[in-house]
Amino acid sequence: MKYSKLDAKDHAREHMRGIWAAALNPFNQDFTFNETGLRANIRHWVDDLAIQGLFIAGKQGEFFAMSLDERKRNFEITVEECDGRAGTIMSASDQNFDTVLELALHAQNCGADYVVVHAPILHFVTDQDDTVYNYYKALCDRLDIGIAMWSHPDSGYLMRPELCARIAELPNIVAIKYSVPREMYVRLTHMVGDKIHVSTAAEGEWLDNIIELDWKLYLCSSPPYQIQSKVDQRMNEYTRLAFAGKFDEARAVSASLQPVRDAFRDSKPGGKPQAHGKYWQELLGQTGGPVRPPLLQLTDAEKADIRRAFDGCGLQV
Repeated sequence: MKYSKLDAKDHAREHMRGIWAAALNPFNQDFTFNETGLRANIRHWVDDLAIQGLFIAGKQGEFFAMSLDERKRNFEITVEECDGRAGTIMSASDQNFDTVLELALHAQNCGADYVVVHAPILHFVTDQDDTVYNYYKALCDRLDIGIAMWSHPDSGYLMRPELCARIAELPNIVAIKYSVPREMYVRLTHMVGDKIHVSTAAEGEWLDNIIELDWKLYLCSSPPYQIQSKVDQRMNEYTRLAFAGKFDEARAVSASLQPVRDAFRDSKPGGKPQAHGKYWQELLGQTGGPVRPPLLQLTDAEKADIRRAFDGCGLQV
């Protein structure tokens, strides 16, 4: 651990900054875990794209289709490859609390910087806020590592800003990935933005959130390595300009990315986000591969449509 439990918030405010990307996990054609491909992707993301942190084994990474040992190995590879050159936040999300705790302890012990834990799906619960608070408190009581909350409609509910603010008082809560309507994360930022990082995964809102909410952390999804290349890093550029207070210049650079955003969004077949993202990675020269069952693979026709969109979007490679 690079900090004590009671110093977790201060450490995160200082070090958990910039653009953090959520990793897609590459698999081989026989669906085995492609460790070599993951290592190559991480080196590209960190060395060539200057991504400042990686979010590992989340929903983008198909954690739900991976064994517990594979998820732990995913953590270890990332720590080894980042080697202090980029931050790491490991998803310990699971419906089984003991699995969450086991994964979080492994992340803590293998040298990860932080963990992120998805709000659980709740069954037959009426005292939702107290239940979710106790869920995160139980983790904080057992862990020293900094913990990020994660609220998303996949849980079947959204954590209210008031609940998030209550949980943010726990000593090693350091951030939240808040996949909610903008008015909710704006309200939470005004409530706890001086204590923890509030962030959302929408790249199209990142610039406004730097300018209007003084956000310092993009946490996180796949655009940092899907709408950028070694020779075309406009997301990095507009982020640097905005952090320097050059807002008009930043807006011009961000606006120039709109054809890339549109091509990526419009070429995505319904129900196949991971498969689409991996094929787009391959077009960028990264390691992609198939998705694991029960997710759906791309058809040849879908790949052809994606390739046409990619070729016409203006992203330099």
